[in-house]
Amino acid sequence: MMNGAPQSDVYEDFEPRRDSLFFRVDPAHGLISFHGRNYNIKKRLSADERNRLLSDSTFFRLDSNCYVNAGKISGMVEDAICFGDTNKRIPLSKRKKQRILDLLSTTSKASGT
Repeated sequence: MMNGAPQSDVYEDFEPRRDSLFFRVDPAHGLISFHGRNYNIKKRLSADERNRLLSDSTFFRLDSNCYVNAGKISGMVEDAICFGDTNKRIPLSKRKKQRILDLLSTTSKASGT
């Protein structure tokens, strides 16, 4: 029997601001699908929790049902958002790309970097 370091369970310790790259809202079923580095988690949130999440400044509204964690964006290529060393990408229009670039430059100026 092998004993190793205890592994953190992302499903139990999940925190959207820290762990998710982006999420999608399914208004018909009331589910939110969080997409992380190597997992997807679907959760049903209360109306209050959902409203707090949708108004959280950490997330940028990409379209009506998709919100991107601005702090997890590592770059943009052509017409997609990239997240660090993952293969996950989200397609976007040139207009949305410019809005995200503006948001990221404003954020980096505010943080002093």
